[in-house]
Amino acid sequence: MTSLSRRRFLTMTAACAAFPAGAATAPVAHWRGVALGAEASLRLEGLTSAQAAPIIAAVEAEVNRLENIFSLYRHNSEISRLNRDGHLLAPAPDLLNVLSLCSALHQVSDGLFDPTIQPVWRALASSANPADLTEALETVGWDRVSVQAEVIHLPRPGLSALTLNGVAQGAITDRISALLASHGLRDVLVNMGEIAAHGHRNDGQAWQVGLAGSTGEIQKTIQLRDRAVATSDTYSVMLTETQGHILNTNGSHQPKQVVSVSAPTAAVADGLSTALCLLPRAQMEAVIASFPGAALEMVG
Repeated sequence: MTSLSRRRFLTMTAACAAFPAGAATAPVAHWRGVALGAEASLRLEGLTSAQAAPIIAAVEAEVNRLENIFSLYRHNSEISRLNRDGHLLAPAPDLLNVLSLCSALHQVSDGLFDPTIQPVWRALASSANPADLTEALETVGWDRVSVQAEVIHLPRPGLSALTLNGVAQGAITDRISALLASHGLRDVLVNMGEIAAHGHRNDGQAWQVGLAGSTGEIQKTIQLRDRAVATSDTYSVMLTETQGHILNTNGSHQPKQVVSVSAPTAAVADGLSTALCLLPRAQMEAVIASFPGAALEMVG
């Protein structure tokens, strides 16, 4: 799993381009910001900037609320308090939902997708001492984490830690999509580190998203409507000279590959793209089939 905001390989090739000559020029509102350390943006069809302002304010407030749950860089976020204290009372429903998805991804990937990998990531990123890595590996084990509606317990307080960066940006994308829908918006492009496209563009065309490989060049363009897409790259961020940032549960090296997945929700697309980076191509389709509506869009 990843413990940094991964470099994204999703390019909105046609979504934010100028409309062709003669096309309708209905208003479009834009917003750009940051969510969990990744560039974030919105495109709201049919609204002027003034009309969109109160909705954008609600989006920013919701992103801030979700950061206070999922961010490893906010000292008092729920995930930070859980990692620091070894337990968390009254976890937010958003956190419980993501942890439920993590359990499903852990199961279908034969344990390779594991949020308890955070201490291994930290040891590789900050220490050259093999003993530190050995100790970190001993803390790994999603099946030893106790998740209940009232409290979450980590197995080794002070040593165990979770990262949800392989799925949380997708979850935030879904929450913002739901917020926009509650305001009656149906034609929107949401990018909170992962991309969800709803409805269509003002010109009637489908949203188009370019998928780029490890070189950054677009390898495939797909159309999205009421669907999300996520891309993960095992070596977009390097922890050491030879180790990329997406790790399996034994800390060994992964094959260099870029995986793009689309799904009805961004959280599923995000989690699957991360999990599939840990698997050989021959096993990917079986994992995808476990999630209705998910599709493997590209392996590069």
